[in-house]
Amino acid sequence: MTDTSRRHLLGAAALGAGALASGTLVWSGALAQPSAAQPKQPPKPPSPAPKFAFEDVVKRARELSEAPFDGSIGKLPDGLDTLDFDGWRDIRFRPDKAFFANSPFRLHVFHLGHIFRRPVTINLIRDGIATPIPYSAALFDYGKTKFERQLPVNTGFAGFRLHYPLNNPKVYDEACSFIGASYFRFLSRGQSYGLSARGLAVEAGTNQEEFPFFREFWIETPGPKAEKATFYALLDGESVTGAYRFDLDPGQDSVMEINATLFARRPGVKFGFAPLTSMYFLGENDRRPNPDFRFELHDSDGLQIHNDNGEWLWRPLRNPTSVSITSFLDKNPRGFGLLQRDRNFDHYQDLELAYQTRPSYWVESTDAFGEGRVELVELPTTDETNDNIVASFVAKDGPAPGAPYTVGYKIVSTLEMNRLSPNGRTINTFQTAARSLGSRETPPEGSRRFIIDFSGGDLEYFAADTGLVEVVASITQGSVLRAFPIANPHVRGIRAFVDVQTPNGHPADVRVFLRAGGRTLTETWTFPWSNKP
Repeated sequence: MTDTSRRHLLGAAALGAGALASGTLVWSGALAQPSAAQPKQPPKPPSPAPKFAFEDVVKRARELSEAPFDGSIGKLPDGLDTLDFDGWRDIRFRPDKAFFANSPFRLHVFHLGHIFRRPVTINLIRDGIATPIPYSAALFDYGKTKFERQLPVNTGFAGFRLHYPLNNPKVYDEACSFIGASYFRFLSRGQSYGLSARGLAVEAGTNQEEFPFFREFWIETPGPKAEKATFYALLDGESVTGAYRFDLDPGQDSVMEINATLFARRPGVKFGFAPLTSMYFLGENDRRPNPDFRFELHDSDGLQIHNDNGEWLWRPLRNPTSVSITSFLDKNPRGFGLLQRDRNFDHYQDLELAYQTRPSYWVESTDAFGEGRVELVELPTTDETNDNIVASFVAKDGPAPGAPYTVGYKIVSTLEMNRLSPNGRTINTFQTAARSLGSRETPPEGSRRFIIDFSGGDLEYFAADTGLVEVVASITQGSVLRAFPIANPHVRGIRAFVDVQTPNGHPADVRVFLRAGGRTLTETWTFPWSNKP
């Protein structure tokens, strides 16, 4: 029986039942007939396909969390599987093939190869319909890299990047990049790439660290006058899955707003939210034998925290000799970030890498983080090619299996944010022997002198009479031998000298800030110290 016949019979049965119920049949010694013919009903139009939404990614993440984790990577096609860095770098996306040509944004995709071996599916959303981008050799200029056979259409991509006229209305600069695990970077005006953000950190700083990855992306097609770009991502890993929404607002200070729903696969895992990853090799507070002509090498030089009590903290970064994890307990921190404060080219002397224009990333929650800690992980590194710094928020009660866990925050990419530490801030940190400069006296055993330059706020005013200024110094283990201020006109502020002593190599945390009467003049500088060699 055809669908048409079935509809006809069902319609006839319904008509007869309705007639009997309403009494419209009239008997005249013969078979009753309807008093009037019923009009034929036009067929119903098909229901429109549901539009793609973030909830679809959440559903995918939930279903994925209930299935066994599969992190395997299929073998890449011949020639692509042996591609080295130079060969991969020679493959460039053709700008004339960019997607979103009718908007202020341009979408490019990254080719697979070298260390980027996991294929990522990239979908475009137009009018609510998501469609994957098929691989095509026509999208790329291969340069000197050649393949014996054409790569298949299911080859996939390594990631994507969005371009936007950041610095010049006529030039489409790279504004953000998503490639490798859950790493991403984005820029503001006048910046060059440095540190990275991640979707999630898992057991960072331990030998059980995991690197969950984005399996798939969905990118909204921006309109002709769009000022923001929106896209979604599906995260997968051994311990967690997640659905992510990203909203990029590029400009003078670019902002990436992030909302995520996570599903833990197993309990008892340390998750780091809003993780930032950077590099610190050399700096003025961490001298070591250096054959390089460059005096400082770092993407970031400090961790800043604005805690729930309103206190601003500054922790200079280090390149430690062993793994170091520092925790700052807090409930709903107002913000934290890895900053590059030193913008002086003379300190870097690198014309190509331009460390002085590396961005600072500042994180603020849009959905309260709750009770937990801002955690700083510092790893030893022997050169500037390794990212050895991780900062994130670790919740006291993180995601547990069987229930969704939501988190929302934004990251601001900036060269300078005057609203951070509105009072005086740390400009320089130095270490030396705890004795008078130029003196040959033997410093006390287990001692150290820290020299901190503070600038900004009202410090130039108070530098005219440092007798009004108190150096407030404390140490968790040991003692503060002496602390005193000296005006420093070169930074238009005040230099604090603090001598500390710790017993038997016991590690301690030193804290320093400036005060005049009952008024706090600066942020709080904090630094770990041990006299153990």
